[in-house]
Amino acid sequence: MPAGPLSSLRVVDFTTMISGGFASSTLADFGADVISVEHPTKPDPIRAWKPRTDGESMWWKSLGRNQRCVTLDLSTADGQSVALDLVAEADVVLENFRSGTMERWNLGYEDLKAVNEGVVMVRISGYGQTGPRSDKPGFGSVAEGISGFAHSNGFPDSEPLLPPIPLADLTAGQHAAQSAVYAVFEREMSAESGGEGQVIDVGLYEPLFRMFIGQPEAYDSMGHVAARTGNRSENSAPRNMYETADGHIALSASSQRIYENVMEAIGHEDLIDDPRFETNADRLDNVDELDEIIETWTAARPTDEVIEVMEASDAIVGPIYDMADIFEDAQYQARENLVAVDDPDLGEIKTHGVVPKYSRTPGEVSHLGPESGAHNEEVYLDEIGMDPDEYDRLRDEQVI
Repeated sequence: MPAGPLSSLRVVDFTTMISGGFASSTLADFGADVISVEHPTKPDPIRAWKPRTDGESMWWKSLGRNQRCVTLDLSTADGQSVALDLVAEADVVLENFRSGTMERWNLGYEDLKAVNEGVVMVRISGYGQTGPRSDKPGFGSVAEGISGFAHSNGFPDSEPLLPPIPLADLTAGQHAAQSAVYAVFEREMSAESGGEGQVIDVGLYEPLFRMFIGQPEAYDSMGHVAARTGNRSENSAPRNMYETADGHIALSASSQRIYENVMEAIGHEDLIDDPRFETNADRLDNVDELDEIIETWTAARPTDEVIEVMEASDAIVGPIYDMADIFEDAQYQARENLVAVDDPDLGEIKTHGVVPKYSRTPGEVSHLGPESGAHNEEVYLDEIGMDPDEYDRLRDEQVI
């Protein structure tokens, strides 16, 4: 296969847990050479997360994929010296420790810059490096609370809901990865930077907050605070999850033409010009009646029939999948959204395919998360030229 678009990028990842792992695996998916650094006796806690197969964490297999793993104790002087040797050859450094930790370890940006003028340092923390909460630890669940997400998630009569996936960590990791590439692009393309790197400061709550399109403006201009709407939308109707005879479907009709298509599909052309539903504003005012009409029709039919009839009328509708459904779906298969990888611990196992897809330089999954320290000799002896006796000493002293 052609090399990925980031095949010339070298990344040193000092992070643990989800946000950093997702950032580094995203870069590695597209060809970046990512060296993931873990403590020699206290490896990434994700390695212990369930579900596990034969003692191996599926979380780690996913988040650690395509990366090379070394061990290093950053709290020691010897470890810090080796870390700077790694940074000297890197384009990007990722870290997600509590603010001030890297400085305490003599690995702040100025320390990194002293050995590599062009290094881009990406810092992920609970609240960012500035502000009154910057010195506080933070996890994704707290970020999902203060970002506004939990307040908006759920039904009108329910309590706020946290997401079932680590959404704040994943969005922060995605922003960290793309921001690193932006900074490298600027470094390479801008004469003004003269090849100098910079610091990227990502707070866990910030990328998630950024997704609330129009809501800061609505509050500032009119004091509007969006309420929980469940599966409905405050901007268009119909939009909901509807019961079928054997499951559920998701349906959205955010334009007049699609609404008319839905009414034709369920045999209610008479409701297209009904004053209760004639315009989107009318439909929002009478959404309970509209949803009842649609669900009366869907609930009497199996899911496959509902989708077939609605798609024949060019309505926009789809099933509600669990993971078993996804594995069987022809669209997922055609797009290679699941790819098989040979793993030394698990044998052949399927994992997420790389997204998005590039026409000329696609990414690939070469391997899943390796063992802790699997690449110590390769990186320390072969690449940074560590003396074998020094390597043995540092290993014996559990620095590596």
